[in-house]
Amino acid sequence: MHDQAGAGTPDNFERLWTPHRMAYIKGENKPTGTGPDDGCPFDAIPKMSDEDGLIVKRGQLVYAVLNLYPYNSGHLMVVPYRHVSGYDKLDAAEVAELGEFTQRALRALRKASGAQGFNVGMNLGQVAGAGIAAHLHQHVVPRWGGDTNFMPVVARTKVLPQLLRDTRQLLADAWD
Repeated sequence: MHDQAGAGTPDNFERLWTPHRMAYIKGENKPTGTGPDDGCPFDAIPKMSDEDGLIVKRGQLVYAVLNLYPYNSGHLMVVPYRHVSGYDKLDAAEVAELGEFTQRALRALRKASGAQGFNVGMNLGQVAGAGIAAHLHQHVVPRWGGDTNFMPVVARTKVLPQLLRDTRQLLADAWD
């Protein structure tokens, strides 16, 4: 046990402070409505530089961007430029490029990080778990054997070994 000065009762717990998560908890960058002019970050990001927006690659109809609140290092999303909420609302060209970018993301993540597996998918609608339900986005989450350990299970904390800007550059360089 360590000396504990200040408020509180001394205990045997170590603390891992993650103040950067407070932005997510408070809903920072979460849209205020469902329209493209209601604060949607997926509409704002393409107007930024690749570095500032954490954009890995831009296409004609979609772009790949790192998740600001990743489940794992390299967690990215493929996002259509057009502000639509449902997969069934995409046109054929958008579906094709979204699929192509998802394949390219898988290849880039394998090349850059040696990912051994992936979770790929969409949460369509708020009740399905979509954090930003008004703008469709497909998650590509790299996985490795043993990447879930006691930290997320017990401490509800994810340890990410690399800064997002460094991860963005690594993936952009590995993109074919």
